[in-house]
Amino acid sequence: MSSSTTPWTLVGQHAAVRFTLTADVDPGLLPRLLMPFAKRDLTPDSFECARAGASLRVEIGMLAMPAEMVHLVEGNLRQTLGVTGISCRREITGSVRRCAA
Repeated sequence: MSSSTTPWTLVGQHAAVRFTLTADVDPGLLPRLLMPFAKRDLTPDSFECARAGASLRVEIGMLAMPAEMVHLVEGNLRQTLGVTGISCRREITGSVRRCAA
């Protein structure tokens, strides 16, 4: 394979990510929200929670989450009992290089 057709691969792909959730007020909710991170051996860099009447607003952030895990964690958070809405802001970082032939 010539160098012009050698495939490229992504290297060191990470995402700065912030999950913003709305959820029902429930004493067991906060530990359930951390479980998708813990089972992947990830520790969030920030975790903020504020109560607004009968709902909670929770923000969970990581500066460098492996990019391939973002959609997995987001899916788990969406399925968490009590979560009524979620948005995810991410910025992918990393580099590319040619694969070895």
